[in-house]
Amino acid sequence: MSLSVLIVDDEPLARARLRALLSDCRAPAVVLGGEAANAAEAVALLQRQTFDAALLDINMPGADGLALAQTLRGLPQPPALVFVTAHAQHAVTAFELDAADYLTKPVRLERLQAALQKVERIIGSRQGLAADPAREMLLVQERGRIERVPLAEVVYFKSEQKYVTVRTAARSYVIDESLNALEERHAPRFMRIHRNALVARLALRALERNFDAEEGEGWAVRLAGVDELLTVSRRQVVAVREAIGG
Repeated sequence: MSLSVLIVDDEPLARARLRALLSDCRAPAVVLGGEAANAAEAVALLQRQTFDAALLDINMPGADGLALAQTLRGLPQPPALVFVTAHAQHAVTAFELDAADYLTKPVRLERLQAALQKVERIIGSRQGLAADPAREMLLVQERGRIERVPLAEVVYFKSEQKYVTVRTAARSYVIDESLNALEERHAPRFMRIHRNALVARLALRALERNFDAEEGEGWAVRLAGVDELLTVSRRQVVAVREAIGG
């Protein structure tokens, strides 16, 4: 398939650079569907035709790229969003807007092709070719970059002081979010076992007697993919036993 792409940037040289890069894209193939120098021009184009992807600058006169992205999300057939900007500080906001990717200028051909390959996958998902709840992602900001962690890989969330540890079988991450917010958002997938921990329901393997230095004799769960045991509060023991099936 060929992707129809809209370029939105107020700088003519930046648009020319993207045109040149798009003409060199081979995987996937690309058709330049249109160009706009600001949000108003982009909206006018989108009222007349549809695009598979929109390459959006952020800092533009009038409505900026983030405001334009909010508008585009309300379209019946919104394009996949790829932000292309000289500034990295808006990355978190961009991904909260479900951006396919976030590219910093000067854009390299291989990064642009990688972004457009993500667009292909998004289009496939929208068409029902790959729609799957397992594709839900957790956004983690680490060392100045944004990483997408598949929620299906998360074994547990554990509150430790001001932060929450996100544990997968492969590694740990730290996020600045409350357990209550995570529980509310992901309740079908995770359950509370303690005031400081949520665990993936599918990761539950066993409920075992355990001695905890702070809480004394009690219960703990064993989870798939990790060696450590997590303490279960007394009030949650029955719910955990039922979730395991015992």
